[in-house]
Amino acid sequence: MAERPERTDRTERPERRERLDTPRDNRRQLVRRPAYDSDSFGVFAEQFARFMGTATFLAYMTLFVVLWVGWNALAPSGAQWDGYPFIFLTLMLSLQASYAAPLILLAQNRQEQRDKVINEQDRQANARAHADMEFLAREVASLRMAVGEVATRDYVRSELRSLLAELDERTTETARAVVLESARESARESARESAREVGAGRGPGHDDAADRPGPPGT
Repeated sequence: MAERPERTDRTERPERRERLDTPRDNRRQLVRRPAYDSDSFGVFAEQFARFMGTATFLAYMTLFVVLWVGWNALAPSGAQWDGYPFIFLTLMLSLQASYAAPLILLAQNRQEQRDKVINEQDRQANARAHADMEFLAREVASLRMAVGEVATRDYVRSELRSLLAELDERTTETARAVVLESARESARESARESAREVGAGRGPGHDDAADRPGPPGT
């Protein structure tokens, strides 16, 4: 059998890519970055920015500038270290402003982060309060519905009054029936007595004097 010619147009395999689950080797840096505590530095920046926003800092700064300008303007020329137009003072104030601005921005950023956390906590508290209010509203509505089906004091009073009125009517009717029954009974008794008298020979026109015995000797 003839050997198959080798294919010359084979595509080269792509290079192996680094696996994401394989940790990388930490390379040592030639120049180490300065390590510092960000929280401590942030607290210092906030304190410095808070101090710069007070009248004490303004008074100290004004006193420092006045003393600087007064000494370099009124002192002997040999004792002056920054004559007019006070270039060194301008440089120092520029350096102070250039350092103060980042510190103030850092303090503002930390305050903004705290405000975000506080706002998130307030939002969660408001959401919980809203859910609690909805739950309480549903409970109050259910209680109102349940109370609507329960007898109230006025309803019980009205029912008792109607029962008392009905009892009074029944008592009156019973008394009337008893009186009528007693009248009927007395009428029946009188009728019976009359019937007995009639049965004994005593009619309605009978004279009782004829039945009486006469005087003796007659």
